[in-house]
Amino acid sequence: MRADRLLSLLLLLQNRGRMTAPELVAELEVSVRTVYRDVEALSASGVPVYADRGPAGGFRLLDGYRTRLTGLTGDEADSLFLAGMPGPAAELGLGADLTTAQLKLRAALPAELGERSRRIQERFHLDAPGWFRDAEPVPHLAAAAEAVWERRVLRVHYRRWRGEVRRELCPLGLVLKGGIWYLVARVEDSVRSYRVARILDAEVLAEVFERPAGFDLAASWAESSRRLESMRFQGEAELLLSERGVKLLPMQFGAAGAEAVAAAGPPDDQGRRRVVLPVESLPVAVHDMLRLGTDAEVLGPPELRSAVVRAVAELARRYGAPDDTPFDDTP
Repeated sequence: MRADRLLSLLLLLQNRGRMTAPELVAELEVSVRTVYRDVEALSASGVPVYADRGPAGGFRLLDGYRTRLTGLTGDEADSLFLAGMPGPAAELGLGADLTTAQLKLRAALPAELGERSRRIQERFHLDAPGWFRDAEPVPHLAAAAEAVWERRVLRVHYRRWRGEVRRELCPLGLVLKGGIWYLVARVEDSVRSYRVARILDAEVLAEVFERPAGFDLAASWAESSRRLESMRFQGEAELLLSERGVKLLPMQFGAAGAEAVAAAGPPDDQGRRRVVLPVESLPVAVHDMLRLGTDAEVLGPPELRSAVVRAVAELARRYGAPDDTPFDDTP
């Protein structure tokens, strides 16, 4: 560990020039005392590192000095594919490898290209998780990743919507979608996706499996997504939306909402517009309609309108609406 840290310190000074002790502490995640000890160790080994005193001081290398210790280890090379995603890399246990790999790569670049890569990193940042949602705890992600890397069978205890199951999976890949990790795995003769946060327990077995010939993770995921999307919508709802409701629809229903608004009819004399929105099962559709509040009126189908009326009546009773509030179950 200390050898890796010394190399990281050396590459930081080579790539960035003069750095203060607090800056090195933040980068290396060690104490100030450790930074000073590591600088002394580098100097004792013949590396020309100097300390400049004063307010503008810090540690720096002798002008023109460059190390050639820039070879990447296997883990560091693998981690480069997650460049730009330090959070997911850390979740996979590759955070330190990614940092060291980036430092080595930048040290090996010509000066002008190294400066260009630094500017890009300063100006562009990828934040994978969605808004207003904490990252899911994924305590078994490392085990899933190990099984993927090593082609080992993974025994899991998994929580489904309909209950818990125990399965032995042949993990084929990991997908990060909207800040949520999914494990793509073969089960018997089919390929399925499992939400990693719902894995209650996981054990990497000694048994090795053969990956399907020609398996393409990206293509498999795209096909699975298309299939899920086609199964998701089970009907259509006809809505009458206020001006605000028209603006809310794409925000709350994404592409389906945007397409519904694009095909909406002209405003009536109250400024309301009719739209047809794809909906899921009846319980899900009722929940979705309630999210729109008073900015939407369900015109059809009759069973959805009746279900929304019953839900609103129940809410009114629960919150103590006056007895003369005119609610009934008819559309």
